[in-house]
Amino acid sequence: MYMRIGKIWTPFQWTGIVDTSLVGAADIETKLRCRMLVGYSSSSEEEEEANPDPDPKPKPGGSSGRRRGCEEEEEEEDDSPRRKKLKAEERVATTRLPVPGCLLAMFPEEVELQTEDSSLHGGRVRSFKHERGNWATYVYFPSDHPDEEFVELLDELLSAARAHGVALSQQEEFHLSLSQTVVLRHHWILPFTQRLKAGLAHCKKFTCSAGRLKVYCNAERTRTFLGMEVSTGHAQLLDLVRVVDRTMTEFHLDTFYKDPSFHVSLAWCVGDLTGLMKDCLQELQRLVDEHEDGPFALRLDCEELRCRAGNKTFSFALEP
Repeated sequence: MYMRIGKIWTPFQWTGIVDTSLVGAADIETKLRCRMLVGYSSSSEEEEEANPDPDPKPKPGGSSGRRRGCEEEEEEEDDSPRRKKLKAEERVATTRLPVPGCLLAMFPEEVELQTEDSSLHGGRVRSFKHERGNWATYVYFPSDHPDEEFVELLDELLSAARAHGVALSQQEEFHLSLSQTVVLRHHWILPFTQRLKAGLAHCKKFTCSAGRLKVYCNAERTRTFLGMEVSTGHAQLLDLVRVVDRTMTEFHLDTFYKDPSFHVSLAWCVGDLTGLMKDCLQELQRLVDEHEDGPFALRLDCEELRCRAGNKTFSFALEP
């Protein structure tokens, strides 16, 4: 419904009944004017929206004047000391020099490029996905310097396995594990090794030996190992595992196996070839038992326990 007020026809909505017998015509017109003006824009504003002027001229006291005032205030704010400081910092950030390579080399764990290409690692596959800041960690006894007799025997074992269709690769290093491989956050490494050192403070060194071959496969069934199982020193190794397990538990990490088979891995191959390896295991064991002057036994001096976290190695000497 439209009603004319002056020279303007304005839409309005009737919301009540006015008894003209109780009020005068002037009162009715006044009330209608109030109802019609609430919530409706003026006809001049509608005309401006329907026909926008490409170059509008600001009206005194209008919105353009208020907008111009805001812009002037913003320009004044741009000249404030705080704004000048922020602009200076932005210029410094954009012109910052790169970090010298010699400094980056001091922190290889921060810039080391990781790859999941198994072809670059002899076909080996990670047990867990690499993430920056996560460090693969395990505790072990090293066997760093195998003697000549051991090297000759290992060559014979690899040749015999190859004749049965199993291509084994010699281990890059020989060790006896006392923990599973777990994931440590970088900031946990120092407190973890300190706690491990405290637990090993009163542990004494000993000697163990191994001579019985055994086949092992990892939990993911991605690699098969030929190992030599420990025959003496089993009790002392269990005592050390308890110490390591306590530290693992404090950091909410997996402990060692409940009934561990302590061994030194000699060689490995990709995939689960447990069945094929066991078929030739008896022949391989015969090579160990009949080697030169008698059964071969791998001797391991357990004097120094080690913990490897990524590319860092920590050593813990045992008491005499």
